[in-house]
Amino acid sequence: MLIFFFSRYQKCPSDRILVIYGKTKSGQSSKCLHGGAAFVWPVIQAFEYLDLTPIPIDIPLEGALSKQNIRVNTPSTFTVGISTDPSVMANAAERLLGLQLTQVRDLARDIIFGQMRVVIATMDIEAINADRDQLIERISDGVEGELRKVGLRLINVNIQDITDESGYLNALGQEASSRAINEANVAEANNKRKGEIGVAEAQRDQRIAVSASQASAVEGENLAKVKVAESDAQRRER
Repeated sequence: MLIFFFSRYQKCPSDRILVIYGKTKSGQSSKCLHGGAAFVWPVIQAFEYLDLTPIPIDIPLEGALSKQNIRVNTPSTFTVGISTDPSVMANAAERLLGLQLTQVRDLARDIIFGQMRVVIATMDIEAINADRDQLIERISDGVEGELRKVGLRLINVNIQDITDESGYLNALGQEASSRAINEANVAEANNKRKGEIGVAEAQRDQRIAVSASQASAVEGENLAKVKVAESDAQRRER
């Protein structure tokens, strides 16, 4: 009897979700447990595990239409996993239990492809290219909501590149590069002009100082000559 009891007592490791299905106290079709342990009644209950190992998914999205109907390529890598949120685990038990890893990956991939196209269609291509953080945030919000419906969660998003088939982004990049070069040339010319003005002002100040010094010296010499003449005149009068 003791052996039978322990054989039906299932422990749930931290990297799995224990799904007990059949007759449950709550009246639901299944009971999900992350961590801990539970007794599984024979005949009226059975159990399976859901693996929480992160699932990397390559999303080579090409030709998604932006708001201006310009086709955009956004190859990306997403990482998803089965959610341990109590309100979402039941969805995983209902929709993912019994599926192979490849099937779970394909399901998530279809959701991600669809949400990426939806988000890109609402954004201008300039915003897609200039603000990658906003793009990732909006895609994450859309994808996360849809993944929760099937019991998954979004772990990470990495958009590898953003290009377009028409060369529009490349033209924008060249324009920005030319503008930056022109601004740098203008700044260099302004700095050079300011430097030349500074040198000229310094030379002018030096000339003024020299002239003032020379004028002061001449004035001193003239004053000395006057005093000598006055002294000579006084001696002659005596």
